[in-house]
Amino acid sequence: MGYIRAEEILPVEVIELIQKYVDGTNIYIPRKQENRQEWGSKTAYRCELQNRNGAIYKDYLSGMTVHELANSYYLSEKSIQRIIKQERQSNVS
Repeated sequence: MGYIRAEEILPVEVIELIQKYVDGTNIYIPRKQENRQEWGSKTAYRCELQNRNGAIYKDYLSGMTVHELANSYYLSEKSIQRIIKQERQSNVS
């Protein structure tokens, strides 16, 4: 995330008001609720993770052990167990 200088976008009056509370401090201004986007909506990464998790579950169902899956996908055994549980629940629904 890049920073934008306040002087470039805010009126002097607004900057002076903010300086009363946080003079010289970096602050984060959150998006309005109606402008928020879900994680991964700008990239294909979310879809890639879903595909990977589906492949993990498929490999698990075909007989691979949690230990083998962890080594194969470079994840911890705990992460593999969590993925299997999530995939099992989503396939039941």
